[in-house]
Amino acid sequence: MTSIRRARLAPPTKRVVARHPVDLDRPAALTSVTKRVLDIALAIFLLILSSPIWIVAIATIKLASPGPVLFRQRRIGLDGEAFTCLKFRTMHHGASEDVHKRLVTGMIRQRKTSTAGAARPFKLDGDKRIISAVRWLRGTSLDEVPQLINVLRGDMSIVGPRPPLPYEVAQYEDWQKERLSVRPGITGLWQVSGRNRMTYNEMCSMDVKYIRTWSISTDLMIIISTPWVMFIDHGGAS
Repeated sequence: MTSIRRARLAPPTKRVVARHPVDLDRPAALTSVTKRVLDIALAIFLLILSSPIWIVAIATIKLASPGPVLFRQRRIGLDGEAFTCLKFRTMHHGASEDVHKRLVTGMIRQRKTSTAGAARPFKLDGDKRIISAVRWLRGTSLDEVPQLINVLRGDMSIVGPRPPLPYEVAQYEDWQKERLSVRPGITGLWQVSGRNRMTYNEMCSMDVKYIRTWSISTDLMIIISTPWVMFIDHGGAS
């Protein structure tokens, strides 16, 4: 499968947004009725298609670890507004997020371009917080299937920037805030372009590139490329 070419962009400097990018003209990716209709139709279709995954995931999580099936996490979405992002729970209930917070904070502060040794900005190898029986959900990103509900709610899009955590946004430079001018996505340009082989700044640059050059054809190419990344390339999840 032909993959989308990975871009190497310097941090954009021409367009700077405020804390809430609502003051700017809305990007085409946000105002497109076609994109929203595609989101709703595809979310409904994928929810039906993924019903066996729901059954297996719910049963496995319940048997393997006490606690809720869904993991609810506060993420930052359109215009800097917080929303509850849903995932299948793949960690033991009550596991601390401090380790992940330190990891991501370090990646944000890193200003180097990616190298072979700079991989895996969002993943921890051998993380003991992960439930062994459902590690496959994380490895294939199928733990993010419940975010289809977020799409139907209007919190997210099928394609868009990765939804950041509050402590990420707190460290954003002005140019990175442009990522908040559209709905975040379940998949995106970064996810199908080598994701965990990139630095945090490269991810943000690709998201800004996506926003500024958005088209339905780009979304369709990303959607078509996503299964390859999930099941063959194994880029990893956020």
